Amino acid sequence: MKSLREIACDRTVKVVKLHGGGAVRRRIMDMGITKGVDVYVRKVAPFGDPVEVTVRGYELSLRKADAEMIEVE
Repeated sequence: MKSLREIACDRTVKVVKLHGGGAVRRRIMDMGITKGVDVYVRKVAPFGDPVEVTVRGYELSLRKADAEMIEVE
């Protein structure tokens, strides 16, 4: 499996699992990123931080560290 950080631009992937715990995991889930949801990777900044995605119809920017916690297929 890959993390969301490893996905190239213009790809849609499905969330398989959220790693990590506590407040960070809760914040990611509050943004709408949960198991089974489709995530479209819009843009990745030159150094990989941030990653711009579309989730549940809205645009979101994720830090590289947060994107690494999201396992996708």
